[in-house]
Amino acid sequence: MKHKLFTPGPTPLPEEVRLIQARGIIHHRSKEFSDVFKEIREELRYVFQTKEEVLLFSSSGTGAMEAVVANLFSPGDKVLVIRGGKFGERWAEIAAAFSLKVFSIDLEWGHVVNPELIEKNLREDSGIKAVFTQLVETSTGVVYDIETIARVTKGKGVILIVDAVSGLGAEALCTDKWGVDVVVAGSQKALMIPPGLAFVALSGKAWKLTNNSNLPRYYWDFKKAKKAQDKNQTVYTPAITLVCALGESLRLLKKEGWDNVLSRHAKLAKATRQGVMALGLQIFSETPSNVLTAVEIPLSVGVKRLRGLMRDRYGVEVAGGQAALAEKIIRIAHLGAMEATDIIVVLSALEMSLSELGYPVEMGKGIAAAEEILGR
Repeated sequence: MKHKLFTPGPTPLPEEVRLIQARGIIHHRSKEFSDVFKEIREELRYVFQTKEEVLLFSSSGTGAMEAVVANLFSPGDKVLVIRGGKFGERWAEIAAAFSLKVFSIDLEWGHVVNPELIEKNLREDSGIKAVFTQLVETSTGVVYDIETIARVTKGKGVILIVDAVSGLGAEALCTDKWGVDVVVAGSQKALMIPPGLAFVALSGKAWKLTNNSNLPRYYWDFKKAKKAQDKNQTVYTPAITLVCALGESLRLLKKEGWDNVLSRHAKLAKATRQGVMALGLQIFSETPSNVLTAVEIPLSVGVKRLRGLMRDRYGVEVAGGQAALAEKIIRIAHLGAMEATDIIVVLSALEMSLSELGYPVEMGKGIAAAEEILGR
């Protein structure tokens, strides 16, 4: 049986990316590696929409999140965290672990933050040094309005820190143009390579904070990382095979064109939503993202049974919900190396599985609704 991933990370890999990982490994202190890394540094600026250096670490996205806190703050610093899901909570947990004073805007899961509420918090406490948020809250499928949030934080004496681990490449994020100070991303999402690399882009304003931070760090030291990258090297041994795979994926993305990459994700997302709603199911997210579609599943069907059937009978893997949403939603990703036919596959598996579990389905209705979007 062929198996297809529709999870919000890891995501499917292009053939070119898979094949380059089968080549013989190179030494990371060689000219060959430095040449590859030099090209990657330039392409990452293109992807992050920034003129600043994009730091690369061998880790998950969470490692880069921790690195941001360790390099920019000191114990007792006040920070404001948007907590609208599992990954908003993660920002708060990391900040608390480093003894920062965390203030939070708690949202009902599936809902978005009102930027005016952020502005109110900053106005009431001028001591807040940073606002932490997501581009896409992966646990709920919600996309936040980062452009408007950046307008709120600009000129307020705070930095805006955005977790774009799942959102980069699927949603627009104009780092320099909008005035976003820190962007964190990971390799296993729209960048189309396996898990294991994480990235941090910092504005000049954010870099200045590294001079005053007194939190401990060693592996995560941004200054050491930048000094090495200026020489087309990494401080410590990188995940060499993944770096080579990244070079290939970045070339593919640039060839497609960044605007086209974003448009493709938007089209696939719209088709998926239309297909799901045509089956009488509800979208969970208040502002659905182009990363994934969060779908409410009737209790009579059961999330666990539905996911198991889609996986075991049809080879289609979708994600479940997290925490309190574990038995309420499935999450269908349309992220990374995806195309129109993939959406037909996942909707077909969804229709057949729902029917087998007793949910009233008009077979082909969801597929037809998606095709109306995909055929345009």
